[in-house]
Amino acid sequence: MDETAAAALREAFPERSVERLTDVGPSWNGGNETVGVAFADGGRAFCKVAVDGDGARIARELAVLRHVAAERPLTVPEVLAADPDAAAPYLVTAPAPGRELRGAWEELGGRSGGDGEADRAALLRRVGATLATLHAERFEAHGEIAGGDGRGGLNLDRAPWPDVLLRTVERTRRIGTSERLAHHYDAAIDCIEANRDRLRDAPAALLHGDVAMPNLFVADGGNGRGGADGAGTTDGIVPIDWELAHVGDPARDLVRAEDQLLSGFDERGPERYAAALRAGYAERAGGLPPGFEERRPIYEVVRMLGRSGFIDQWTTYLGEPTADLVDRAEAELAARLAAV
Repeated sequence: MDETAAAALREAFPERSVERLTDVGPSWNGGNETVGVAFADGGRAFCKVAVDGDGARIARELAVLRHVAAERPLTVPEVLAADPDAAAPYLVTAPAPGRELRGAWEELGGRSGGDGEADRAALLRRVGATLATLHAERFEAHGEIAGGDGRGGLNLDRAPWPDVLLRTVERTRRIGTSERLAHHYDAAIDCIEANRDRLRDAPAALLHGDVAMPNLFVADGGNGRGGADGAGTTDGIVPIDWELAHVGDPARDLVRAEDQLLSGFDERGPERYAAALRAGYAERAGGLPPGFEERRPIYEVVRMLGRSGFIDQWTTYLGEPTADLVDRAEAELAARLAAV
């Protein structure tokens, strides 16, 4: 990977020397690798390379970063260089301001008394408000993002929302790292097909698609109660890693955010924190996304693929036998299907 990234950086910055590449931690996406870059001139960057040669994800993320920077009151990392058509497609961005949400979250959890919980809840309200800001602009149609026009506009491959949702399932299958529970993809597809009427009239908004703690930065120091970061957003929350973005039902993004930020393999996070996330969203948007409760069970079935398709990664992360996790994933999927 280091040589692939080094080659991309030589192409992107022929006049800048790279001092070293640094590990940014494990990736659960089998198609990409990302490294930190330290330039000899003191500059810093992050370089993402599509090691499978598929430039569609790089093109999508590049287009969305440009769109959000130009059109939305949100801060995103600056694009330094990109080539979705390279032999090894790449995207190089400047570091996001602030620090990773996970670090702020853990620090707040270490506070004595009740202040830590209150500050964590306040932080989640800000995340919810940021999502509502992202979703505020509605599109005329749903669709996959096929690139951009270079000026902040998005090229949209339009399709009915159920079909876009099906494509995201197939996309998850492609980047998944395990086929052990491959039949879960089929179960999710069947669930979507059986509920087309419930999904069809969902609103259309730009969704981040991967609202996890490593993909959110807190730009004001992360004390849980901060306001403006002075860099273009009033919430101080900076989302990164937009390659799974698409135009779809904002309820899906909110369901996924709650799951990724708060829940474990087969257990839900504390309701007080989930309520804080939703409250921050509702305060900014004037309510939860239309149809949130009606369509939520469908999205929770689809969200199971974040376990099923990466069961090997969960085994390593949790330090538990794969067979035990497989059994629990089967039971959890069955429960979610029954709730639809």
